[in-house]
Formats: sequence, structure tokens, C-alpha cells
Amino acid sequence: MRLATTEHLLQGQGLRAALARGVRPAVGFTIPDDVVKDPHLPLTQKREILSSWASDASAVQDEPTLRWLLGTPEPVPFTDVRDALLRLERRTGEVS
Repeated sequence: MRLATTEHLLQGQGLRAALARGVRPAVGFTIPDDVVKDPHLPLTQKREILSSWASDASAVQDEPTLRWLLGTPEPVPFTDVRDALLRLERRTGEVS
């Protein structure tokens, strides 16, 4: 299983280029809910990480329902990432 655009970007242009495109590595997180629950991350960084995880840049080649964010050990279903983003927004009162 391989990352789609992120893997290509890293091999060809490096981490700096990935960061410039908005791909935010998530070293230390295994699942999206870990990001939501992290007491040390500010809300803006949680949003950045989860948004990067949900983006097409983290898509797994030939597996459009999976996302594999840089720094995570394995892919997760896109729905897990989406649900974590929704939980985060509900906690902040931005989604009714």
C-alpha cells in the first residue's frame, strides 16, 4: 500500500515541499481521535493535522477510502478522519 500524492511529493521534492502544499505530518498519532484528544495541541494545530489527514494529498493509491498521513504507522478510513474533525468542531461549538 502506498501514499498517492504525498509519497510522490516526498520522493521528488522532499518534506519542505510537502509542508508547502499543506501536508502536515502527524508524528506520534495512530488514529485521528488521538489528535482530537491531545491536551497539548492548540485547536488550530488539531484542525491542520486532521485537515491534512483528510486531504487527497494523504490518499492511498488505488484505495480512495483510506488516508495515510505522514508520520502515522498505517492508513485509516477517511470516515474516521471526517468523524474526528466533526467531533473537534462540536467541542468548540462551531457545528450545531
